[in-house]
Amino acid sequence: MISASFDYEVAESAEHAIALLGEREDAKLLAGGHSLLPAMKLRLARPALLVDVGRLADLAYVRGEGERIAIGALTRHKDVAGSPLLQEHCPIVSETAGQVGDPQVRHRGTIGGSLAHGDPASDLPAVILALDADLVVRGSKGDRTVAASEFFAGVFSTAVAPNEMLVEVRVPKLGASTGWSYMKMSRRAQDWATVAVAAVVERTNGSITKASIGLTNMGATPLRAVAAEAAIAGGASIEDASALVSEGTEPPSDHSASSEFRAHLARVLGRRALEQAGAR
Repeated sequence: MISASFDYEVAESAEHAIALLGEREDAKLLAGGHSLLPAMKLRLARPALLVDVGRLADLAYVRGEGERIAIGALTRHKDVAGSPLLQEHCPIVSETAGQVGDPQVRHRGTIGGSLAHGDPASDLPAVILALDADLVVRGSKGDRTVAASEFFAGVFSTAVAPNEMLVEVRVPKLGASTGWSYMKMSRRAQDWATVAVAAVVERTNGSITKASIGLTNMGATPLRAVAAEAAIAGGASIEDASALVSEGTEPPSDHSASSEFRAHLARVLGRRALEQAGAR
C-alpha cells in the first residue's frame, strides 16, 4: 500500500526537531523508519509531517559516564551491538541489539527509535527495563530523566510527549558478580519475538540472590516478572521461581501463538535465562 500524503522536514539539530514538532499536532519523528514507515503504508499511522532526525550525528554515540554508559538515541543497532564499551561493561545490551531484526534493520534502525516506538514485542525495551535504565527526554523546556519503569505507558505509547524526543539512554555498568541473559523465541530469525526474557542477576558464592527479569510480548508493555523476582530474593530455586514468571501478565493471542502458549513459553525461557545468567 501507499501511505497518505505528508510534508517532510530535515532537522538540523535536536532543538530544531522539537521546534518543528511543536508547530504541528500531527508531526512524527523519523529516524531509521523501520517501525513508522510500514505503519504509514498500512494507513495505521497518518502523520501530516515527518521530521527527519536521522542525520543528527551528535546523538549517535556510546560513552562511559562514571558507573553508567550513555547511548545516544540515534545510535544504530549495529553500532550498539559492536560497541567495545558495552560488550565489556553491559553485554546484555550489545548482544540483544545484535538480535534485532536482520542486518538491514540493524544498519538503519536506532535504539531510540525502538524504545520510543513502544512496541511490546521489541527486544530492547525488556532489557532496558530489567537493567533499571534511565532515559533522557528533551523538550522545549530542556531535558528530563525518566526511569525505565515509568517510560512505557501502553501499546505504542511511552512517556515521550508529542513535542518531545528521546535523546539518550543510560544503562549501568555491570559488576563482576552480575550475570545476564536474553532468551528469545521467534518463528523466523528476523521476526518479532513471540516471547523473550531478559534476566540480570546478582550472585553470592555462586548462587543467585537477586534477579531482575524483563518480559517481551507478554502484555501491553514490556513487563517485569515481579513474582519470580520476589521468589529469588526469598531464596527460591530457579525452577520454583521460573514457574512464576508469567504470573500477573496478560499475553496476547495472535497468529504467532495463543495467550496460553506464550505464558508457558515465558516460564520455559525464564528458567533458561536464569540458568544462563547464573552461569555467566
